[in-house]
Amino acid sequence: MKVIVCIKQVPDTKGGVEFNPDGTLNRAAMLAIMNPDDKAGLEAALRLKDEYDAEVTVLTMGLPKAAEVLREALAMGADKGVLVTDRVLGGADTWATSTTIAGAIRNLEYDIIITGRQAIDGDTAQVGPQIAEHLDLPVISYAEDIKIDGDDVIVQRQYEDRYHSIKAKTPCLITALSELNEPRYMTPGGIFDAMEQEITTYSRAELIDVEDGDLGLNGSPTKIAKASDKVRKGAGEKVELDTPDESVDYIMDKLLTKHVI
Repeated sequence: MKVIVCIKQVPDTKGGVEFNPDGTLNRAAMLAIMNPDDKAGLEAALRLKDEYDAEVTVLTMGLPKAAEVLREALAMGADKGVLVTDRVLGGADTWATSTTIAGAIRNLEYDIIITGRQAIDGDTAQVGPQIAEHLDLPVISYAEDIKIDGDDVIVQRQYEDRYHSIKAKTPCLITALSELNEPRYMTPGGIFDAMEQEITTYSRAELIDVEDGDLGLNGSPTKIAKASDKVRKGAGEKVELDTPDESVDYIMDKLLTKHVI
């Protein structure tokens, strides 16, 4: 069994974010981490490796700096790393990103592709299903649990207050929730091995069946009108009242005035 896990290096938003003049994120200037949903997807793949001797390849698209997240995945137990990087791919929206990743995946063998549900820097949940569409694969999203039964993948899929149990033939694509599992830690030996392991690098030239007009900022139909850091809330209105009854009357008056009730 061969499993490809698509992972993304995302800004650590706890430290704030920075933007380029065109509204895109200035990724080179920010601290970065592995996207949480992707890390859960990686752990799911590593468990398939533990149980079924699957070969796990991690793939990411980004700046050369994104090799860091690949080495983290290798240190956790992944077998191979693929970095897709080229200046012409910069500024891609979900369409251009999924087109690029699908073009890279066409170079590889796979039975299952696992992506995170969504990335914390975009929160669109679009790239995984779009990759499946480009590659003409069935997709199961919002996976809470993954099991293998012969040539079938059985996925417990989150759905509001219940779950669906869905079976699909391989090859297929699954998007994982961060709640899927508790990702393992890197091991000291794994870290040393990961630093010495060669990472395969794809440029624009290695992408298969993609058009230049669908890549990078120029190939992105999504246009950013405005970008900003999260808006900080004001202190609000502070009121000191003498009795509980006065507090209740004050709150009820506000709710009625604002037509909440």
